Amino acid sequence: MSGLLDTSMVVRYLTGQPPDLAMLAAQIIDSEEHLLITDVVVAETAYVLTSVYGVPREAVIDTLVLLLQKRNIFPFALRKETLLQALLLCRPSGRISFADALVWAATTETKNKLVYSLDARFPRDGIEVRRSRTSLRG
Repeated sequence: MSGLLDTSMVVRYLTGQPPDLAMLAAQIIDSEEHLLITDVVVAETAYVLTSVYGVPREAVIDTLVLLLQKRNIFPFALRKETLLQALLLCRPSGRISFADALVWAATTETKNKLVYSLDARFPRDGIEVRRSRTSLRG
């Protein structure tokens, strides 16, 4: 049986706060049950950890990578390798947002590899980024 994790479960597990809820989260996440995690939960967890808990961006990325490397946790719509690669795009600097990295990941797994974005910092590795319908890039 597989279940989806929500953000509250992941945040409680990663922060250990409050202890009673963190223990409940650990019982699920540390089990052998196959668990699914959406890209929305990954992005929201990253936001909560950095904004609410003040965890440094690099530590958030490292923690999410470790979570996603658990044998019983699987991305809902992306390949695990692609999701991990997207998180690692965010690590070197604050230049790429978590949300943009996850949109990049989704795009890399589509047939046409095209994103429309007005963000000049949008990751371009292996995809085409356009500001308009013309062939003008970036």
